[in-house]
Amino acid sequence: MKVAFFRAAVAAAALAATAAPAHAAPATADAPITEADLASHMKILAGDAFEGRAPGTDGEDRTIAYIVGEWAKAGLEAVPGSATPWLQPVPFVETQALSGSATFKANGRDVALGDDGIVVTGRDASVALAGLPAVFVGYGVDGAGQVNADVRGKLAIMLFDNAPFGDKLPRYRERRQMLADAGASAVLVIATDAVPWDALRESVGSKSMRLASAGAGAPVSGFLSSAAADALFKAAGQDGAALREAAKSPDYKGAALPVTADFTAASAVRSFASHNVIARLPGARPDGKAVLFLGHWDHLGICGAEGEADRICNGAVDNASGIAVLIEVAKRLGAGARPDRDIYFMATTAEEKGLLGARWFADHPVVPLSDITVALNVDTIAISPRGTPVATIGRGKPAHDAMVRSVAAGLGRKIDEDGEADAFVQRQDGWALGAKGVTSLMVGGSFSDMKLLEAFLSGDYHRAGDNFSDRIPLGGAAEDADLHVALGRAFADTRRWPGTAE
Repeated sequence: MKVAFFRAAVAAAALAATAAPAHAAPATADAPITEADLASHMKILAGDAFEGRAPGTDGEDRTIAYIVGEWAKAGLEAVPGSATPWLQPVPFVETQALSGSATFKANGRDVALGDDGIVVTGRDASVALAGLPAVFVGYGVDGAGQVNADVRGKLAIMLFDNAPFGDKLPRYRERRQMLADAGASAVLVIATDAVPWDALRESVGSKSMRLASAGAGAPVSGFLSSAAADALFKAAGQDGAALREAAKSPDYKGAALPVTADFTAASAVRSFASHNVIARLPGARPDGKAVLFLGHWDHLGICGAEGEADRICNGAVDNASGIAVLIEVAKRLGAGARPDRDIYFMATTAEEKGLLGARWFADHPVVPLSDITVALNVDTIAISPRGTPVATIGRGKPAHDAMVRSVAAGLGRKIDEDGEADAFVQRQDGWALGAKGVTSLMVGGSFSDMKLLEAFLSGDYHRAGDNFSDRIPLGGAAEDADLHVALGRAFADTRRWPGTAE
């Protein structure tokens, strides 16, 4: 962030805080959060002026200034002792693919896959690799979550889908990194039918980001279409379906292929810092435990090609809706009776790039993770209408689950117990905190009605069509926002929630 802009943003926040005293007179009950309340924030955050809220852009500057200003007006304050008040810098390395090529030989003969079946990118500005032996590694890990094959100096060919064995095994990004850490010179992921190949090609061709502190990945990485992978296996004398079936065993050790690969790639590489936004609502009777609300502020930025009518992926539902909820929840908790415990609010960066902001916070917490009695993540919340049952992602701890049921019942909400929402547990920021032992929940109706959710995911999700409009169903989002106010009060109540459970 530009220093001058940062100072202006903090000054604006301080001015807003002065205009709205942090300790407003307690209210007898929290005023309901309305659809209009949420719409007012979403229109701004998902407006073209914010350019899709990509990290490291002017859109980030505007987004942070808005969030800081609104949270300051709500009575939140910067975390005491922070060297960068309101902000947690997160260092990144960004790579923009410029060109890439791959050629293969099977049993010494050239294999023509065609450019439309493979896409590759390089880790560094320039990469050239020749004669890499190939190994099919299945899911890349065994039932214990360990790398399952010798990949040092080789091309590892891995399946995208989650492994059908083991418990809480890493997703494809983590498995790809594990293979790189094990010495793979290149990693190609076989695309899944669940993700359109054209969309996958576009995503690989766009800018990628990693934490500067993270492993740099293999020198070459990329994707193979299912058809291209099967063609390569066939040329190697293997049957793709048989290889995939064999890989379903937790004891699978990979299969060396009579294949060698050559790669070249060129990339533009940039180092920069983005930011998590973190604030605190001081508790009236703090006991050393805290509640954390979080949601990601980022989206995909300018995502369309030159000449397209709409080039901006504005991210109205994903996740301007979640930030709007966090702003209004902060206002209710700050204006009403002050909760016992400290309540922290965090807007994370780079969720869209692999939960990176949340992962950075988990590794560099500004509040001890052991003090967080629950983390409540709010993401893609404007999906369902009022009256939708409440689903919980991250459920499974009896005391926390019982509290969610009790609070929801108090608001006349029903609980969805079918477990369909569990499939999304690794696709949201709470996963990064859960990996560190923090009980992290995502509660609400958006992940209860699977038909509506799938309609969004197969439609405007991660496309320029995710704009603010009157078609977005904000009734359920407002109802879920009220639920989060109530959950915040319940988990911050030292009498109702002792702070030690499971």
